[in-house]
Amino acid sequence: MKLHNAMWPGLVGKEPGTDHPPIGLDRMLEMTAAASVDGQKFDGVDLFLFHSHVDPEASEADIRRMADKIAAKGLAVGSLVAPVWPGTVGDSAMGSVEQRAKFIDAVRKACRIARILNEHGVRKYGVIRIDSATGTKAAAKDEKKAIKQIAATFREAGMVAAGHGERLAAEGEVCWAGMHSWQAVLSLLETVDMPGTVGFQADLAHTYLYMLGVNSPKTALLKAGSKGKKHSKKEFDKAYAKLTDALRPWTIDFHVAQNDGTVHGTGSHDKTGRHCLADDPNGKLDITACSKIWLEGAATRGIKHICWDGCMFPNAVLEKQETWNTVLRAMIAVKNAIA
Repeated sequence: MKLHNAMWPGLVGKEPGTDHPPIGLDRMLEMTAAASVDGQKFDGVDLFLFHSHVDPEASEADIRRMADKIAAKGLAVGSLVAPVWPGTVGDSAMGSVEQRAKFIDAVRKACRIARILNEHGVRKYGVIRIDSATGTKAAAKDEKKAIKQIAATFREAGMVAAGHGERLAAEGEVCWAGMHSWQAVLSLLETVDMPGTVGFQADLAHTYLYMLGVNSPKTALLKAGSKGKKHSKKEFDKAYAKLTDALRPWTIDFHVAQNDGTVHGTGSHDKTGRHCLADDPNGKLDITACSKIWLEGAATRGIKHICWDGCMFPNAVLEKQETWNTVLRAMIAVKNAIA
């Protein structure tokens, strides 16, 4: 199993002219390549295909130059995050005809970049990541109708991806309509009904909030989390088994992460599962044990790498080399556990 670091923590929740400005791709690559634990290194990176890291309209020559730069650091490219959100290339997956067309165009642009990276040789595995690009309020009145609309867009996007030899992974996050609970995202994937092409991207931090019922109390699998009485290990294990049994068969991309049972938002990003440092004493998850459960049968679902995701940390934390050494140590533990 290859170990990757996400580059988008340098972008997500970051705003120019503030105390948390974007961190450039070169700097993120530098820190990733420099991370080392007992001689072991990261194998690659996952990319967000938008400014300032990647211009989704970049020429083939520019994309190849970026690929050369990444390969020169001994890193590969894995999964790519399509710029599906309003304000990037895309727009709401349950919006107007024009908005949905923008969403599909974002996937098409991601597939083009994927092809160039594949042909270059720096990318040999990975998926294209999407979500509904729509806040939960838009789907609150009629969840079934919203899921049907989003599924239609995902199905069209899936056909575009399949035509390029790519797969789409929908990231389960409590801040996205139709993906805000484990039952909603399961219904969405079943409605899309393209299991070989459109699957699920599981993030340890975000899926933990599924269990707590954040944004969907009626689907909570645990009665208590960070608020009130703590749940027991037996209760956690039972709930985790139900969650993973439902979504693991759909899981084609995986993020190692930590969460303290709370939500967090920075800049323009809505509140979602708080990503904690890998060694955060308030972290609720046994990263290694939980990852092992999600990654059962990973090879049969085409998963060849796992990626760390730690968004919306202060820049001072992201700029510390030890942060990435600690992350790599946690990733190595997961790799060893599933070997």
